[in-house]
Amino acid sequence: MNFLEAFIFGLVQGITEFLPVSSSGHLTLFGRIFDIDENVMMSFSTLLHVGTLIAVFGVMRREIGEILRDILGRKTWLIVVATIPAVLAAVLLGDWLDSLFGGSMLGYSFLATAVILLTSLLWRQQKAGHDIGYKEAVIGGIGQAIAIAPGVSRSGTTITALLLSGVEQQKAIRFSFLMSIPAILGGFALDVYHMLKSEGSAVLDLGLGNIILGVLVAAASGWLVMEFMLRKLNRRGFLYCALYAAALGILILVDQSWTHIIF
Repeated sequence: MNFLEAFIFGLVQGITEFLPVSSSGHLTLFGRIFDIDENVMMSFSTLLHVGTLIAVFGVMRREIGEILRDILGRKTWLIVVATIPAVLAAVLLGDWLDSLFGGSMLGYSFLATAVILLTSLLWRQQKAGHDIGYKEAVIGGIGQAIAIAPGVSRSGTTITALLLSGVEQQKAIRFSFLMSIPAILGGFALDVYHMLKSEGSAVLDLGLGNIILGVLVAAASGWLVMEFMLRKLNRRGFLYCALYAAALGILILVDQSWTHIIF
């Protein structure tokens, strides 16, 4: 991998992590395009998520500060509850999930993202909505567990799940961002564990300079996209993302079945 490729991967991660179109799916797709080993791509993907984690801490610094000042408070427990379903899914489906990073189900996953986003558009919600409680946190957590497969958007699925539970859009987006913190940290810790066991270190295969560049680009682009989502994303934006995910899913399925240009 060269610097240009590392820059592209970082940009893809930063843009697609928070837009509801699946960063893991796009990284899997670009990994196939650039012919990068699946195990190396998994490690690099996790490391790039550190960049978007930096963006989360920057944009959500006020909410994170409030949580840290009341570390055992209600919001902390809401995030813990919302994290449990994804942890259970990762433990129970670990080996199967690893195989998905090859892209065999990627087209169907993008189509699933499109259906999820369209569901959020069809849901007629009262403008006021209500606060996030433990029931809503569980529902959002189930959405996050569903989105553990590459191609299924984590942000799109969690936001949709929260909207369906009656949470107002801005609150749903902000809580979805907060939910990403333990998910990213957990994935990073697992990747470090595999590195220590010498089961595929991205540092050795990709180069430290490329990783640093990718992480920084992911952080910068992720920050900009988060600000855009909080200020500008509306129903039309969700529709565009749904149509994009559907088109991409169809193109991937066509390639896997007939053209075989990438798969």
